[in-house]
Amino acid sequence: AAPAPRRKTAFLADRPPGSVAAVAFCCDARYVPFACLAARQIADLDPSRGFDICLCHSGDEALPVPDDLRADLRVCRIGTDALRGLSLDRRRTVATYLRLALPEAFEGQYERVLYLDSDIFVQGGDFGALLGVDMGARALAAVRDNIQWRTPGRRPEEFRRLGLPGAPYFNAGVMLLDVEAFNRQRILGRCLAFADAHPGSLLRNDQSLLNLVLRGDWAELAPRWNWQYTRASMLYEATEGANVIHFIGGKKPWTHSGGGLPLRFRRAYRAFLDEHFPDAPPIGPDGTPPHRNLGYMRSVLVRHLLAAGRFSDYLDRFESDLSVLRTTTP
Repeated sequence: AAPAPRRKTAFLADRPPGSVAAVAFCCDARYVPFACLAARQIADLDPSRGFDICLCHSGDEALPVPDDLRADLRVCRIGTDALRGLSLDRRRTVATYLRLALPEAFEGQYERVLYLDSDIFVQGGDFGALLGVDMGARALAAVRDNIQWRTPGRRPEEFRRLGLPGAPYFNAGVMLLDVEAFNRQRILGRCLAFADAHPGSLLRNDQSLLNLVLRGDWAELAPRWNWQYTRASMLYEATEGANVIHFIGGKKPWTHSGGGLPLRFRRAYRAFLDEHFPDAPPIGPDGTPPHRNLGYMRSVLVRHLLAAGRFSDYLDRFESDLSVLRTTTP
């Protein structure tokens, strides 16, 4: 017998849409404070913005959004029945995959959606202009994953394990989605079918899934919109000036105090939580300043020195932070 048709993603919001475009975060209760900080940073950049800011959740638990922050946010509950069979790990809940359902949930409401992870720090940028860039016929635009910043031909591990040729590989922490194209190309359904056919292949969860399904069929954004903060990229951020810093990996400003992150981030999160989330677990003392972690700083300098030429070549591909490369090649 043929499988039963998949039910359309359920959706409920606390207010109607106020625009045809939106910035959207997907999180559970643990990450609400950090998503709210990023949302407030975006709102402060453009008080007269022409886009909504949405905080999306699965509805499994209430989101503790303070009343004084709700004016900037449209809180949306998105059904996750179709996503619950996807692989997870100790760090990720079903909210990890919620971004896959955004275009279907927002169909008829928004034309463009900019998805953002909650572990980001916003420093600048014209988000309204980014939401309107020309993506060509692509349903998704993103920044390359940092594994291909200096080595663009590097074959991702997921592709190698499945015997697939290499392809441009993006980081799923910041994604610009064309709602109509995403739905017309049935990307959510293709992702669910791929995950069902290849259990155990999603090394990086939703990021692996989207890259394996699209295999290079995406538009490339400038790295300023998703500056993946590592010991090999942090000094270049200081000279390039990223719009969005993304704390990939296990080092987050609200937990890490070992000298691997500038103290300004930790202090900003502490001040925001003290003001808006006084009942949340407090962020502790600053800890070790980076210049006192000599081993770490030496490795930072060596990595930057060795990769200087290749990193410069990567950055030179983008004339501005609104450049979009619609032909992604290794």
